[in-house]
Amino acid sequence: MNKRPFDDTDMALMADKRPRMHEDGELGAGNPSISGSDKQLAIHQKRHSLKGPTMLLTGHDGEIFTAKFHPSGTSIASAGADRSIFMWSARGDCENYAILKAAHSHTILEVQFSADGDHLFSCSADKIVIIWDSLTGCRLKKLRNHQSYINSIATAPTDTKLLASVGDDCLVNVWDLRKRKSALTFKDNYQLTAVSFNKTNDQVMVGGIENTINIWDLRKGGKHASLVGHTDTITGLSLSPDGHHLLSNSMDNTLKCWDVRPSTTDNSRLEKTLLGHHHNFEKNLLRCAWSPNQRLISAGSSDGLVHIWGYNSCDTLYQLPGHRSSVNEVVFSPKEPLVLSCSSDKQIYLGEIDYNLL
Repeated sequence: MNKRPFDDTDMALMADKRPRMHEDGELGAGNPSISGSDKQLAIHQKRHSLKGPTMLLTGHDGEIFTAKFHPSGTSIASAGADRSIFMWSARGDCENYAILKAAHSHTILEVQFSADGDHLFSCSADKIVIIWDSLTGCRLKKLRNHQSYINSIATAPTDTKLLASVGDDCLVNVWDLRKRKSALTFKDNYQLTAVSFNKTNDQVMVGGIENTINIWDLRKGGKHASLVGHTDTITGLSLSPDGHHLLSNSMDNTLKCWDVRPSTTDNSRLEKTLLGHHHNFEKNLLRCAWSPNQRLISAGSSDGLVHIWGYNSCDTLYQLPGHRSSVNEVVFSPKEPLVLSCSSDKQIYLGEIDYNLL
């Protein structure tokens, strides 16, 4: 790795930080409808690049609140309460090849890669967004305009110059990454905990303790619409790969899917409500995600299980055990039949799922 010195943050190669296999080689029982012999067949005919069917990644010293795949699917970034960003290989034995030590001065609440993979973004309770060179680990820029915790960040699907951030100060900041100042700022009425762009990069969708998803129009500079249906804080938002649907995770213990196409009227936007996962008194910001082909959806859950549903059927397909505390984020590999989960138990699991479901 080409490492250049950068400011007050050090990247350390961690040859001793090696993943280890789960004792039974799997993240729990997998799909309960699959027999043991079928599982063995799936393992022998593996379609992924991991050393084993499930890898356990350890090294964080605190709760892990966020983990994301690089768009290439070859690496992973994770972060949380220890204020450091860990970089992992998503192949072979999942080497922890670098750490951005003390990347922030407070808990890191979310990381995101740019659509082209060139940059990594992190937001924190220290009120700062940091832009990193994802290849070298160099800190490129700090973005400051929030007055309180920054809970979530989102990259634009097709415009690598745009980033959005939301926080406890009720602000929605939309950044032009060529500058250090916010290009647009909207003031919501309540603390905000989740954000996503729409498909065409001209709207930002935000959720928070108001229980409502507000859609802000970047061209007109005002609120475009509101999606009403949740009865408690919204902790995660995720736009579908085709840009037509928005997934929302809430402390009301529901996962909702909304139609966000421009042609849809406001009173018919709610498509589906899924049940089965949990939120508890810890009130962590549990995220949600789509598989690349939109057949599967996932959500963080306080019960320590990795919950995965079929999008079309709304059936629970997986409830994978292994974690010992709240699962804060579950995401799918963009390139392989793999699912990644991070938890307050300081551990990350990376494992295969049934290829036929993808």
